[in-house]
Amino acid sequence: MAATPKEIGKRVWAIAEGWIPSGGFTDRALMPHETACILNAGECDARIELTVFFADREPVRYVLTVSARRTRHVRFDDLTDPPVPRDTDYASLFVSDVPVVVQHTRLDSRKAEIALMTTVAYAQD
Repeated sequence: MAATPKEIGKRVWAIAEGWIPSGGFTDRALMPHETACILNAGECDARIELTVFFADREPVRYVLTVSARRTRHVRFDDLTDPPVPRDTDYASLFVSDVPVVVQHTRLDSRKAEIALMTTVAYAQD
């Protein structure tokens, strides 16, 4: 039996590796960045608590909303209160009140040969 949209995803997602390099292109579209791409295929808006963990300081929390039947791409360098620093190891944990899917993408443009990496985050219920 095929899954219905309300059954797609999990409530807890983790990205164990994070790093936003400095340098590279200055055009916003090509600046080095990391993005969490969040799909909410369900019928209810998703309220997501994002916690960013660091090696040398306390974690910080952000609250995100992804509307029902929508996707949202959250650039970590757009998180501003407080900002996620560049050139700093971090990891992230997403806890949603409804099932969602989280994919992690990194664009590294520090060299002329631009590198793009993407993977689905680790999930559990």
